[in-house]
Amino acid sequence: MNEQERTQLLRLARETIIAAVSRQPLPQLDNPPPALLSRSGCFVTIKRHGELRGCIGNFVSEKPLWETVREMAVAAATHDPRFRPMQVEELADFSLEISVLSPLRDVAAVDEIQVGIHGLYIIKGHAHGVLLPQVATEYGWDRETFLSQTCRKAGLPQDAWQQPGCRILSFSAEVFGE
Repeated sequence: MNEQERTQLLRLARETIIAAVSRQPLPQLDNPPPALLSRSGCFVTIKRHGELRGCIGNFVSEKPLWETVREMAVAAATHDPRFRPMQVEELADFSLEISVLSPLRDVAAVDEIQVGIHGLYIIKGHAHGVLLPQVATEYGWDRETFLSQTCRKAGLPQDAWQQPGCRILSFSAEVFGE
């Protein structure tokens, strides 16, 4: 995506969050450029004062990217189970980051995982957890810590990634923010 398309998605996400929290109609995007019509998964991350305030996404979408961004923006603001729904008074001070995802790929060997390039999705039984590529970089994690923390996010033992029956998938992301 070019800078104008990224800016358009960030503006759409911001306006969508404001509308959803204020209980107003959600904004539309008239005549979106082709890049915003792609069928890509994405995550929308909301931060306040540098701290996570909400992050929701999906890996695949049958909808155009701009609609998926809008849907994930509403979910991040109002349905992230780690946080209470955003309130009107929080709308004056928040920042956004959007991660547009590549398709998921099975990891054959953990040395394929590049910290800061790949995000992880770990599945074992009914448990699953995901961490975006930028999370490992933000915390200064090495590969093993990234794997362990993704297991932890899934509610699994930190060494579950080394156990039989654990599926590790990776993805890359085009990440941009305000």
